[in-house]
Amino acid sequence: MTELVAPLVVAMLALPVGGAIVCTISVRWADRVSIATAVLTAAAAITVALAVAVDAPHVSRGSWYLVDGAAAVFLAVVAVVGLASVLLSPAYLRHAGRSWFPASRSRAWYYAALHLFWAALLAVPVADNLAIAWLLVEATTATSALLVGFSGKPSALEAGWKYVVLTTLGLAVALLGIVVLYIALGAAPSGLARLDWEQIAVGAGDVSGDAVIVSFVLICVGLAAKVGWAPVHNWLPDAHSEAPPPVSALLSAALLPSVLLVAWRLRDALEPALGAGAVRAVLLAFGLCSLAVAVPFLWRPLPWKRLLAYSSLEHMGVLALGVAVGGPLATAGVLLHVAGHAVAKALGFYAAIPLLRQDPDSAEHPASGVALNSRPTAIAMGVSLGVLAGLPPGPLFASELMILLALIEAGLLPVAVAAALLLALGFLGLAHALLEALLGAPRSRRTRPVHSARAVGLAAAVASVVLLAMAAVAFELPDTTLVREAAGGLR
Repeated sequence: MTELVAPLVVAMLALPVGGAIVCTISVRWADRVSIATAVLTAAAAITVALAVAVDAPHVSRGSWYLVDGAAAVFLAVVAVVGLASVLLSPAYLRHAGRSWFPASRSRAWYYAALHLFWAALLAVPVADNLAIAWLLVEATTATSALLVGFSGKPSALEAGWKYVVLTTLGLAVALLGIVVLYIALGAAPSGLARLDWEQIAVGAGDVSGDAVIVSFVLICVGLAAKVGWAPVHNWLPDAHSEAPPPVSALLSAALLPSVLLVAWRLRDALEPALGAGAVRAVLLAFGLCSLAVAVPFLWRPLPWKRLLAYSSLEHMGVLALGVAVGGPLATAGVLLHVAGHAVAKALGFYAAIPLLRQDPDSAEHPASGVALNSRPTAIAMGVSLGVLAGLPPGPLFASELMILLALIEAGLLPVAVAAALLLALGFLGLAHALLEALLGAPRSRRTRPVHSARAVGLAAAVASVVLLAMAAVAFELPDTTLVREAAGGLR
């Protein structure tokens, strides 16, 4: 099946770009064109992921792309979340109201920007070059910033501007690190080929340790601004809470982990030259800092989407810990966590579509009494936040346990204890927020049904089945060939 990967990779990237162009031309048919494009794109991406996952060795490499076991998981996640966001976008746009796009073309430009954003996200996990990956991450900023400010409200435009400025500054720091690494790697090979992941791994061993550690720190700090690691996460709560819910789902469930994969590949390529200690120290610092910063906010009464944004900060911290420690157990935990977080977090943002329709005040105030107003919405919120809190038998309970055990096995007991304590505090905060959102006193009683609640209820049913399936296979993952190859080297 791997001989099909190259044309399918081209198709999965070309289809959303073509769909974006067609949407801007055929305004009347933008909804149908967008959905048809999304189905074909997701089918191509998932086929690529499956083709690599079922064939051993689990890797397919071309002159410009690389799809290994880890990339297959990330690619499938981005494909599924992108498809779901496109399918649920009509429910959002039906009552979206004002936009800073012209009224007659608002939907067309929304779909065009969404497909371009999705195309860049699909390209990031398969980029076989650090410089190309950086360019693609920068491209996601340009397309997604338009979507963050889509509503045209002053708060949304401010959030979009903050997102552009802070992430661009971060990526400028990463670019400096890439330049340092490029110079340090020497003269051969010439051009961008010097920054292919395999070339970096080969050449880093002959480079001065000081140059490598400086480049690694600069690149990680720069990427941290895009991943949403504390203390450079300031754009994340505003952007997630102001963007349309389908876009928020892509930002949190697809963008953040895709950029994390770039940092993961860099860690894997440079660890032989730097040693495990230096690499771990940087990533463990980001992980613990993100958890520590997120927990106090999870204890505060927050609007639903803002609460989910700080939950993203917490979970990106967990992933940083898993990437830092490495090994089959941690790798299985990271891959499972990425997939489980994506499903649960996307569902939570989709639940905001009927929630904001039924209770517009929940955009500025904590949700309350949702179970009395809309049972499907309450179920979706309950499934989402229950899994994100780490309740068993959710897959995130298993993935967090794997990462904590991996930390203990690596001799990092103090880090494991600190992380476990912070995760327990985060669980208590999210559990309290969930009870208040579902069972608290409603601000108003709305009896007229909201049509988007049915779609979200169906999404909750599908997500529940997927999440339970993930939990069922969770503890078999560390022993699979796919995970062991990923743990042995993403190259």
